[in-house]
Amino acid sequence: MNVNPDGARPAVVRTRNLVKDLPLGSGIVHILRGISLDIYRGERVGIVGPSGSGKSTLLGLIGGLDSATSGTIEIDGIDITRLSESKLTEVRNEKIGFVFQFFNLIPTLTALENVALPIEFARKPKFNPRKRAKELLELLGMKDRLNHRPSQLSGGQQQRVAIARALANNPPLLLADEPTGNLDTESGKLVLETLQDVQRATGTTIVVVTHDPSIATAMERVLTLVDGQLVDGKVPDRTEAVPV
Repeated sequence: MNVNPDGARPAVVRTRNLVKDLPLGSGIVHILRGISLDIYRGERVGIVGPSGSGKSTLLGLIGGLDSATSGTIEIDGIDITRLSESKLTEVRNEKIGFVFQFFNLIPTLTALENVALPIEFARKPKFNPRKRAKELLELLGMKDRLNHRPSQLSGGQQQRVAIARALANNPPLLLADEPTGNLDTESGKLVLETLQDVQRATGTTIVVVTHDPSIATAMERVLTLVDGQLVDGKVPDRTEAVPV
C-alpha cells in the first residue's frame, strides 16, 4: 500500500507521469504534461491555477470520467487506467463521490431520493438507501428538507444535498469541481463549512478545484497548475489569498 513519507497515511490518489493531449485541427493541444502527485487519506486538498491550466481535466481523470493519453492513476490502490468500463463504473460508485458546480440533482426526486440513488445503483449495497440518505441529510443540516425537490431548495441547500449524495456509499475520496462557483458569498461559506465538517466527521479525503481564494486557503494543501504542469503543492498561507 502506498503511504506518505512518515508512513502514517496511505495514498488515496496517486498519479504518475499523467498526460492528456487533445487533437485540434492538424495539431495537438497538451492539456496535462506529466503530472505526478500523491494525495493521502483524510487530506483536504485544493487545486488552483489560471483558467485553462488543466484543473478540471485533472479532476476528471482522477475521477475516472475521462481517459488519459498516457500515465497511471491509482485510486485507493486500484490502477483505474487499466480497468474495463464496467469495473471503472464500480470503482466510481464505491470509491469516489462527485460534487459539481451546478448540483446535477434529479429535479423530479426529493432530497432523500436523490441521496439514496447511488446506494440503489451499487453492485453490493453497504447501506439501507433511505436510512443512509436520512442520516447524511440530517448530518448536513437538512433534516427539515428531506421531502423537498431541488426547485424548492436554495442553491446552498441543493449543494448540501449534492454533497450528501456524494457521500452516500461512504467513498474514501470526494472530488468537488468549483462547488461554490454558482452560489452567493453566504451560501458558499456554508458549503465550505459543510466540506470541513464532512472531513472531520468521516475522514473522507477531499479534493477541490476552485477559483475562490477563501476555499483554497481553507485547504490543508494547495496544488497549483500552470499550463498543464504542477508548479506548487504547499500548505497555504492563511494571512493572504492564494492566487487563482
